[in-house]
Amino acid sequence: MKLKTRILIIDDDEPGRQIMELLLKKAGFEPVSAGNGEQGISMVRNKKPDLVLVDLFLPDKSGIDILREIRQVNPELEVVVITGHASAETAVKAMKEGAFDYITKPVNFEELKIVIAKAIEKQRLMSENFYLRKQLQERFRFSSIIGDSLAMQRLFERMQRIVKTDSTVLISGESGTGKELVARALHHNGRRKGHAFVAVNCGSIPETLLESELFGHARGSFTGAVRDKIGKFEAANHGTIFLDEIGTMPMHLQAKLLRVLQEQEVERVGSTKPIKLDVRIISATNVDLEEQVRLGVFRDDLFYRLNVIPLHLPPLRERREDLLPLASHFLDKFCHLMGRQMMTVSKPALDALERYRWPGNVRELQNVIERLVALTEQDVINPADLPSEINEASRQPSGVCIELLAEGIDMPVAIEKIERKMIEKALQMSNGVKARAARLLGLNRTTLVEKMKRLEIS
Repeated sequence: MKLKTRILIIDDDEPGRQIMELLLKKAGFEPVSAGNGEQGISMVRNKKPDLVLVDLFLPDKSGIDILREIRQVNPELEVVVITGHASAETAVKAMKEGAFDYITKPVNFEELKIVIAKAIEKQRLMSENFYLRKQLQERFRFSSIIGDSLAMQRLFERMQRIVKTDSTVLISGESGTGKELVARALHHNGRRKGHAFVAVNCGSIPETLLESELFGHARGSFTGAVRDKIGKFEAANHGTIFLDEIGTMPMHLQAKLLRVLQEQEVERVGSTKPIKLDVRIISATNVDLEEQVRLGVFRDDLFYRLNVIPLHLPPLRERREDLLPLASHFLDKFCHLMGRQMMTVSKPALDALERYRWPGNVRELQNVIERLVALTEQDVINPADLPSEINEASRQPSGVCIELLAEGIDMPVAIEKIERKMIEKALQMSNGVKARAARLLGLNRTTLVEKMKRLEIS
């Protein structure tokens, strides 16, 4: 079994290639090399490398041509381009053809190791997600996103209507409800599926770096900018960019994003040269952007441009009928990934899972199932195997339920009455401001509005 990461070097500079092999070997990798393009493609087929380093200029073929051939042989294989003739144009061309990154000669080995580590991490994540991605690709339907509830079926219907368009989409919903999965489904079922899907979490990138990350920068534009950098928008050209946690974006970048939406072009930091783009924008938020607009922390003109097609993902506690199919799906997925025999969940354990409120939504359920598959010794999951917070929640008696059952009230009617009273009380406490009432109830504003319409609460 291959334990070390195998790296193929394709370069006609024999002394440089030998030095590179030596450094990679000392760093714990397994280097193999080729002196021209034909030999390199042959080694891609036969040696099965984990990563390829290819010189942009070779005697028999260009690095771009080799990159294209590698994509045909193994589309999942990451390729890093090396060039002694660095330019923004060649870098952009290599990235558009699918290169993971590029570095310039003379090669800084510490920089190269960082690039290699990032490429290997990307492949690891792709491998972990292979099982789910394969399901999505094979079924090629929105129903491959698990959801039998009425709310999810309505969501799928709307997705089906917009999938072949390039309309801008804003996905709302609590953290962990699966907003990125919906964005990926729209991309992979749409007209841009043959191009890149680039996801950016605006809330996880420091404000000082976010502009450069999104729009790129020109060499010398700030301290440490030693070369031109392609931004995420350029990397997503002809494809889709997914802007998660869009509500955290600072105001000055909101203005720049608005210009991108209006003009379909970007300017790198430190440059005045506009770069034309053709990108579909899908954004997501777990906060109420309308409330953010009222508070003056989010631009109203940007909100209207992003909210062309709104999609709302309900929290897991509001679609209980999806819990069992989701749990079964994750159980199958993690048993497959961990090489375990298929496990089952006992009836008492399943009851406990159904009584839990799942504040972390689908992501929390996925994490719990992964932990259970990894740590449960038997092939049957029992209540004793569940996390303590789930067992404690399931043991708490509901005085309201006991009282209603004693009175013989029909459950759907009782639930509707309780919902109505809670919403009316929250609206009274918040002086009719729906966003505040939603926060008191632990709901998204969109969910509250939908409930008010259903219950005919003015």
